[in-house]
Amino acid sequence: MEQVNEDTLAAARKVIAVHINYPSRAAQRGRTPAQPSYFLKPSSSLALSGNPVERPAGCELLGYEGEIALVIGKAARRVSIEDAWSHVAAVTASNDLGVYDLRYADKGSNLRSKGGDGFTPVGPALIPADAVDPSALRIRTWHNGELVQDDTTEDLLFPFARLVADLSQLLTLEEGDIILTGTPAGASVAKPGDVVEVEVTAGSLTTGRLVTPVEEGTTAFADFGAQPKVDDTQREEAYGSREAAGLAPEAGAAVGSVLTPELKAKLESVATATLSSQMRKRGLNNVSIDGLQATRPDRRVVGLARTLRYVPNREDLFKTHGGGFNAQKRAIDSVNEGEILVMEARGEKGTGTVGDILALRAQVRGAAAIITDGGVRDFTAVAGLEMPTYFANPHPAVLGRRHIPWDTDITIACGGATVQPGDIIVADSDGILVIPPAIAEDLVDDCIQQEKEETFIFEMVQQGNSVDGLYPMNEEWQARYKQWEAGRHND
Repeated sequence: MEQVNEDTLAAARKVIAVHINYPSRAAQRGRTPAQPSYFLKPSSSLALSGNPVERPAGCELLGYEGEIALVIGKAARRVSIEDAWSHVAAVTASNDLGVYDLRYADKGSNLRSKGGDGFTPVGPALIPADAVDPSALRIRTWHNGELVQDDTTEDLLFPFARLVADLSQLLTLEEGDIILTGTPAGASVAKPGDVVEVEVTAGSLTTGRLVTPVEEGTTAFADFGAQPKVDDTQREEAYGSREAAGLAPEAGAAVGSVLTPELKAKLESVATATLSSQMRKRGLNNVSIDGLQATRPDRRVVGLARTLRYVPNREDLFKTHGGGFNAQKRAIDSVNEGEILVMEARGEKGTGTVGDILALRAQVRGAAAIITDGGVRDFTAVAGLEMPTYFANPHPAVLGRRHIPWDTDITIACGGATVQPGDIIVADSDGILVIPPAIAEDLVDDCIQQEKEETFIFEMVQQGNSVDGLYPMNEEWQARYKQWEAGRHND
C-alpha cells in the first residue's frame, strides 16, 4: 500500500475535523448532536509517523484522540450521500492532538488549542477507499503500549459519506484534503516521554501504527498572547472523567457516594433473608425482584442500580428508537464500576433483552451484574462470563421482536418491584432485593445484630434447648444472650 509522505501532507490544502461522531464519545460527553459540526485545523499541523510533538511550555493537558482520516481523491461540490464515497481516495490513521490549556482562548474555533505544529500526525499507510466498507473499519489507540481506544465505524452518528456530502454543500473539498472523522471514548492526556500510537484496520488491511512521541516544549508563551490556563472542568474534559483526572467527585453529583466501601462490606456480610426481614419490620414488603434465575448462583453482588426501560415494539417507533446508539447501548456503555444495570422488560419472555456482546461490554466496564425480567440471548456465552446476569429465561430472538429500548436512568418496574437509579441492589441465590439508600446504614446494622442473635439461638438449639421462649427470645433468654455476647467479647 502507498505510504503517507511529505507529498501527501503538501497536497492537503484543508484539514477538517468533526466534533462528535462516535456514540461512545457522545455518551462520555453527555451530549448527542443531531447534526455534524466541524472545525478547521491548519495544514501546517500535519506530521508523519515517528515525528515527535511538543507539549507547549507551560501547558498541562495535551490531549490525544485517535481518529480515522479520509483523504479526498477528487473534488467534491454538492455531491449526494450516494455518490460521496467515490470522492474519497483513501483512509488512514490520525491523531487529533490539542492542548486544553488554550481552549478558552478561541471561542470554539480550536485554532490555538488544536492548530499547533505537529498536532495532526497521519499515516503511516493509506488504505484505498474502494477496497473497504466504510462502516466496517476499526480504530485503536495505544498510550505507552496500553490499549485505550477500540471501536468500529458500524454505528457512527454520521457515516463518512454523510460527512463528505454535508461539507460539500458549502465548500469544495479538493484533492488531497483531509477529514478527521471523530474519536471514540477513551481519549485522554499524554505527557512528555509518552508515546501514542493509532491504527486503522479493515479486515486484513492495516495502516500500521501511527507513532507519536511526546516531548516537552522549552519556549514559553510571550505575554502579548493568550496564556495557558486550566481548571478542573478542563481536566475532566481532557481525561474523560473526574476520576481519571484524579479529581474528587463533585458534592452531590453522584449517588455512588452512598454505597461506601464500609457499607458495601456490611451488606455483603449479611444474608438477603435477614435484609428482607428487617425491611419487612420497616413496612417495606414489595422490595424483591421475583421470578428470575442467575447465570452465577454462587455469586453474591451488591451495587447501585442503573436502569433501562423497554416498551412494547411498534414498528414505526422501532425505526426511530431501535437502531444506532439506542437506549440499550447507551445504558451498557455508561454503566460504571460496581453498578448493576436493571432492565424493565415487562416480564416478556418471548425475546432477548441482552446478548453476549453487550453483556461482555458491561463486564469490561466493571458492572457488578445485569438484571432483566426478560430473556437472554446467546445464553451459553453470557453464562460463561464472570459477571452474573439475572434473567427470566433464555431466548434466541432479537430485541426488536417484542421490545423498543426507550429510556435510561428513570424509575422502572422489574420482576414486580419498583427500582430507581441509585437504589442499592443485593442479589444472591436466595433472591434479589431493592434497598432504598436512605435506610441502608440503619438497616444493615440491625441485620448484623439480628444475625448475632440468631447465631446464639442456633447454638442453643444445637445444645438441645427447645425453641419455645428461645425463638423469639423471651426475657430469660435475652439475659442469657447478653452473657453469651459479653463472653465472646472477652474472648
